[in-house]
Amino acid sequence: MHQQTLTLTLNPHVPTPTYGTRFSPPLFIQNPRLRIPNLRTSCVVRSNNHVPVNNGVEVTVFEDDDCRVFPFGFGGEKAVDVATLGNLCVDVVLSVDKLPPLGFDERKEYMEHLAKTPPDKKYWEAGGNCNMAIAAARLGLRCNTIGHIGNEIYGKFLLDVLRDEGINVIEMRDEDDTIDTSSRSEYETLLCWVLVDPLQRHGFCSRADFSKEPAFAWMKTLSDEVKSNIQKSKVLFCNGYGFDELPAGLISSALEYAVEVNTSIFFDPGPKGKSLAVGTPEEQDALAKLLRFSDVLLLTSEEAESITGLRNPIAAGKEFLSKGVRTKWVIIKMGSKGSVLITKSGISCAPSFKVNVMDTVGCGDSFVAAIAYGYIHNMPLVHTLTIANAVGAATATGCGAGRNVARLQEVVRLIKEANINEDDDFWNKLLDEISNKEDITILSKTTVNGIKNRFFNLVNLQKVVSEVLHKLEAALADGILSS
Repeated sequence: MHQQTLTLTLNPHVPTPTYGTRFSPPLFIQNPRLRIPNLRTSCVVRSNNHVPVNNGVEVTVFEDDDCRVFPFGFGGEKAVDVATLGNLCVDVVLSVDKLPPLGFDERKEYMEHLAKTPPDKKYWEAGGNCNMAIAAARLGLRCNTIGHIGNEIYGKFLLDVLRDEGINVIEMRDEDDTIDTSSRSEYETLLCWVLVDPLQRHGFCSRADFSKEPAFAWMKTLSDEVKSNIQKSKVLFCNGYGFDELPAGLISSALEYAVEVNTSIFFDPGPKGKSLAVGTPEEQDALAKLLRFSDVLLLTSEEAESITGLRNPIAAGKEFLSKGVRTKWVIIKMGSKGSVLITKSGISCAPSFKVNVMDTVGCGDSFVAAIAYGYIHNMPLVHTLTIANAVGAATATGCGAGRNVARLQEVVRLIKEANINEDDDFWNKLLDEISNKEDITILSKTTVNGIKNRFFNLVNLQKVVSEVLHKLEAALADGILSS
């Protein structure tokens, strides 16, 4: 592994780069506030990782873009695998004749009508980042969730669900602990109404949709308990919906602290990425930091295009890598086609598993959990994508998310069946736009397939299946996972 020194000039007067079109929003903002006294971007904790140089920062980095080292934290070993930040809510899943109206006032009136009568508990489910945490815990990862859960019936339900899954909850508290949080609506657990019409289309609404401020705008600083948990975690996961609950400045603070204590950051902007890019200055600033300083970025192909302006998902992934400071992996989710993982040294591709899709809610969250599993266990990249595709597909065969996300038994069954969706025309078209100099690895059923005119590494599906199953079945045998 070779070490080099990179000087980042953070000058607010330098024009911000754009992405693909002149209408693309300026996301990778050069922000002087990123000159954090203890900012670390290498994979190993050091006491002298950077020294301010003129108007910039001198940062120690490593050329190995697949460096996944989890050293001792400042207070000891990183004993937690994954911590999620914010976005803890209760989904209320209801079948409706038609989805809510699009107009702001009509939509708000619709939600208030729903909220007048508490729905039966059989319609409640853990939602938001609970999906990722539950999926990760079922893969045997040690998980904590960081966020706010109220003291009312919904909060107690959510706490019970998470504890039953073996997930610890780290409460984000107000600076003033003397406040009676049980008597104010802004302290209540966030509800998300998940509405399903007869065509199985989904509509979502919550009180956060109708406020200019986040649901928990009263949160201003990270408590010592939250910082301690970030420090002890190997991975901190954030997604775009976290901005519905937490102030952008607080999310930035969590990011900066994670960098300081060498916790890897996973970020999935989701559909919110597009609105955050043109949101408040604080939201734009936080989004820019997350895109530049996250170790792993996860997006759908549509989300990647909306941010970069580049239609080809691999080209978009390479653009994120080129602008990132710590970015090691960019993963593009392409639904029924599969997924790609882009690093500075190559591209890994894995077709999806064929399943009978019942519900796609929670599939992306489950996918992220499996990516974290592969990342933490230092698995080969194609193996990591294979597990992630299987976990996402297994979740799609159920109804809803929360406690309905994939269990390992179903994941193992799918991997054993090894029924992947090899679409040579799709991959040919995707890869034809990429330079022949790229190092490309593709998961395939056979040693020779229909992908043409390329120099690439074919990885045999059965070989990957054998190696992946060895690890997952050992976890089942050890009784790590819930049945």
